[in-house]
This record gives sequence, C-alpha cells and structure tokens, in this order.
Amino acid sequence: MKLVVKKLIFFLLLFMGFIILGNVKSNASGNLFLNDLNFDVNVNTDGSMDVTETWDIDIEDTNTLFKTFKTDSTKYSDISNVKVVDITNGINRPFRKINTIMYHVTENCYYGKINSDGNFEIAWGVGMDNSSGDRKYQITYTVEDAIAKYNDYAELYWQFVGDDFEVNARNISGTITLPQSAVNKDEIKVWGHTEGLNGEIYVTDLDTIQFNLKGFNSGRYVEIRTLFPTEMIVSSARTKNIDILDSVIEEETVWANEANAKRARRDIINIVIIVGIYAIALLVSILCIRKAIKIYNEQKGNKAYVPEQELKYFRELPRQDATPAQALKIYKELHVGFPSNDLGKVVSATLLDLNLKKYINFKVEKEKRKEKIIINILNANANESDLPEDEKAILNFLIGACEKDSNQITVKEFKKYISRAAQTNILKEFKTRVDMYTKDELVNLGLYDKDQERIAKKHTSAIGEFMITLFFAIFITSIIISEINTIFIGAIAIVVISTIISMIIVEKAKKKVNVYTQKGVDEREKWKGLKKYMEDFSMLDEKEVPDIALWEHFLVYATVFGIAEKVLKQLKVVYPDLEQNLDVNTYTYMHIMLHTNFSSSFSNAISTSMSSAYSSSTGGGGGFSGGGGGGRRTAEVVAEDNHYLIK
Repeated sequence: MKLVVKKLIFFLLLFMGFIILGNVKSNASGNLFLNDLNFDVNVNTDGSMDVTETWDIDIEDTNTLFKTFKTDSTKYSDISNVKVVDITNGINRPFRKINTIMYHVTENCYYGKINSDGNFEIAWGVGMDNSSGDRKYQITYTVEDAIAKYNDYAELYWQFVGDDFEVNARNISGTITLPQSAVNKDEIKVWGHTEGLNGEIYVTDLDTIQFNLKGFNSGRYVEIRTLFPTEMIVSSARTKNIDILDSVIEEETVWANEANAKRARRDIINIVIIVGIYAIALLVSILCIRKAIKIYNEQKGNKAYVPEQELKYFRELPRQDATPAQALKIYKELHVGFPSNDLGKVVSATLLDLNLKKYINFKVEKEKRKEKIIINILNANANESDLPEDEKAILNFLIGACEKDSNQITVKEFKKYISRAAQTNILKEFKTRVDMYTKDELVNLGLYDKDQERIAKKHTSAIGEFMITLFFAIFITSIIISEINTIFIGAIAIVVISTIISMIIVEKAKKKVNVYTQKGVDEREKWKGLKKYMEDFSMLDEKEVPDIALWEHFLVYATVFGIAEKVLKQLKVVYPDLEQNLDVNTYTYMHIMLHTNFSSSFSNAISTSMSSAYSSSTGGGGGFSGGGGGGRRTAEVVAEDNHYLIK
C-alpha cells in the first residue's frame, strides 16, 4: 500500500473514532457513576414537598457522598426530615443520624445540617475507601415552601440536578404527585429544562407528572417547572397577589423556540455526521478489499511447494551439520525471528551441540541437596572456529556471561546474566544476530528465499494493518454498545466485515508465497518426521533401534523441539540398563541428563529466563428546552485524598 493511502486510511479511522467518541457518553466521572437516579416527589397542600431520591450508583475508592442545597429564601425556606437508607439488594439498612458535620462521615452514619458555607448539606458515609461496587441509597427530605402560590396558578420551579454535578448518569427520572387531582390535564402545565435537550416530561394523570432523560453528562442541569391549579395549595409562605400564567408561557415559548431551532441545527449536523461516518466506513472498506485483491492477484499464478515425498517418520538426521536454530526455523516455517520462548530453546539446544563439538562441557556438583550445573568453556576462540555463525553468536554470548578471566559459569549465574542483559540492548542485539545468521545460513544452503520473504512480510504487514483497523472498529463498537447508541453500528459492521474478508484474502495469497524453497520444504518434512519418530519410537515395533550414540545428536534437536524429557523417558524404556552402563566419558552429556534433572533445571530454566527477560494502556409536555436556570441547586464532586465527594 502506498504511503499516501496508508495515511488516508489512518486519518479516516482516526476521524471516525473522534466523531463517534464525541457522540457517545463517558461511562464514568472519576470513581462514581449513576446507573439510575430517580426522584419521587409529593407536593403537599401547605406548599412543601416530600422528596425521595433513589441512587443506584457505582462507587470506587470513596468514603463519603454529599448533597448540598444552596440557601435561597426566594425558592424555599428550610429542609427537614432528612433520612438516609441503604437499600442495596432489597434490604433496608437505615443510617444513623449524627449531629456533627464531618468531612469524612463515619460509615453508615449521616447528617443534614447547615454547613460552614451557609448551605444545607446532606452527607452519608459509604465506607468504600479501598473497595468498589454497586450500591443503592434512598435519601428522603422535606423542602418547606417549595411551592409559590399565585392568583391563577401554583408553581413548582426546582432544579433537581445542578450544572456543577460532576457524576454522569445513564438514566434520570422522576414522578411528581400533586396534592389532588385536576379537573382535566390541561389545567396542569409542565416544562423541562436541560442543556442537552435530551429529556421528556408529560402529564400522565390528573395528579401526576413524569419526566426522564437518558445519557446525562456531568456539568449539565435538570430542571422542572410546573403550573397547576392554585386551589390545590391551602397555604404557602411564598404567596403572591399576581397572575403568573401569561409571563411563564411567554418565557417558556422563547426558550422552546430556541430549543427547537437548536434541535433543527443539531439534526442537520447529525445527518451530516452520520452520512460522513458511513461514507468513511465504505471508503475504508473499499481500500482494504482493493488492497487485498491486488495482493491476491500478484500471487494468483503461484503454487505453494509441497514435499516431494510425504514422511510419517524419519529415522536419521535430515542434515548432519544442521544447527538447532536452523532446524527449528525450518520446522516451524518461521518467516520472522524466533519468538522469545523459542530463543531459549535454541540457546539450550545449541549449548548441548557445543558440548558434542567439545567447545564446552557440563559438570554437576551437589550443593546442600541441590544440583549445581556448571558450564565450562573449553574453546573460547569462537570467531576463529569453523562453527556456523549462529552457534558462534551463542558461544560468544555465553563467554560474555562469564566473569572476567573465568572460563566457567553456573546455570543460575547464566540466568541472572540473561535478566541483566534484558535491561540493556545486549539481549536484543544477541537475538538479532541469531535471527540474521540463521536466515543467512539457510539462504546460502538454498533452503530459504529472501525475495519471497519480502513478499511474505508485505502480506504480514497488510494483515497487521487490517487487524489494527478491525481492533479499532471493535473498540468503538464496544463503546457504542455500552452507551446504547446504535446509530453507528452499521458503519462499524461494514468496516469489521470488510477487514475480515480482506484478511482472509491476504491469508490465502500468503499461503502461495514460497519463502522456503522446494529443497527447504523437503527438509522440513524430514524434521517433522524425525520429531514424530522421537516422540513415538518406544511404541514402534522396530527390529533395529538406532545406536545410543546417535541419540545424543537426536537429543539436541529434541531439546530445540521441546520434547527432550519425553524422549529421555522413552530411552529408559528401550534401554533399561542404560543408566547403569552408560560411560560418562564416552557419552558427553547423556549421562548427566539421565542421572539428574538436567533437562528441567537447565534447558527449561534457560528457556523460561529468555522468555521472561525478553518479554519483561406550551406547557402540555414534550421535549426539554434549554431553560432559564432559575431555582437551581448545585452539586459537584470534589476529590481529595482519593475520597470522592458529591456536594
């Protein structure tokens, strides 16, 4: 893919992501998130209202929840009858009332008092300083003189959530019950105000008003205004000898018109965004599939090499001078460098091969009931030897692990050296050399094709690009689904389906790339046969079993294939007297492997160390308007000492 096309896809995906993220809501604010916030309000004939708030809230690392009411004598005169109850799992656990204002309220206690700012504050201790979970609370209180009584109508104008409220909510709802039934619903006028214009309010019965909104974002308010027959209120300290209906209708009409105009503009913008997102999704999908088809057409006429002879078992070494690294790379058909866990197997097996070639040897010493395996360097002139380059690199790495002027090192010390090397570039440079030398050796032997490797890498890169596109699409989908906003799922589905199809097409093309030559494919078949033979030889009805000396060479490759322990167990079955009769001077390391836990303490230990070291983000109801902001109370979240407080 040309650079300009890559950049285009990247920026299109990035743009799509930002647009979608901008149109969905965040799941939480800080460490608190309201799944549901419900208000149950009963208006009384004396102008007061009884409120029950039910909070279904996710809490994490929080000590105390607060709610404050800004003191405003033009809106209410007092708040009384405060109670807090934990109703999680349907079990009522009333909190104990205290008379002391506390910054961090004692768990299961609450208070409702005037604070130092002169505002009324309700606070309760949840005791979740170092824990998290979903909790459900009921907060009840009475707002005195919440209703204003006019000549023509009584008015409730109350902000249930303030614009300083910093906790997001999935759903906010409420029911307001009037003191008595009206003659008809037209006598009850209702309006709702919120900046997001995403709420609804209706008169649902002759004495009932209901409101709700979904996807509340912090920093916005929820405000309800209703007019109802003044006869329903017998008395109120906030009685005024004027009519209110005309002025309220005029004011609310202005706000409603502004809200409708804003909705119309928003609808146009949303249509443009939706069309744009789907267009981007289609373009990204077309580019991906076109790229995949182009790659496939380039390989259309090719045919993957297959072994000239299929082998179930192979009882010889496929190549006498093959290094463990070469054998593993061919066996696994690796087109890239060794994975970190395989690198450990390569090092372990190569050290065994170096032992056979008399460049090193092993010695086991008993130390406090434990075995200490020592590696002795017999020939430190690796660069001047006729060793293959990958084995030279491993021998030099071992020599570098030894202390200065020392020609030996224990396996335990070697493991520590590997860990230290991982903290610098030494281990990475070592791996790079082994990868490079192994590949070059196979190329020189006519087993590996570098030109085909470049094509395979291009295919792998393309699949990687498609995978990134796919993961990005799935990530965005998870956000959309979590917010129950499905408008963009179709666009995401287009990208997901197209990238999966593209990967399938490129994977088929990749199988036609012959990174390994016919000679290499034939040798791989032999390595597969040898591995299968080493795994099964004790169960075979063989007239002749290979000489035990050959098994020392076999064990080198059994180690790199990760089956050494299995082979050793079979050797003990096929050669029952092997452990007693084996001459340590004749067979270089097999004596140690059979008489100790050499395979697990050495080979597996180095493999594990390599892997871990190398591996070590009109008033009749309807939609809400923007509102006027009158009669609001505030709510904010304050974080201090990892305690998140709602005020």
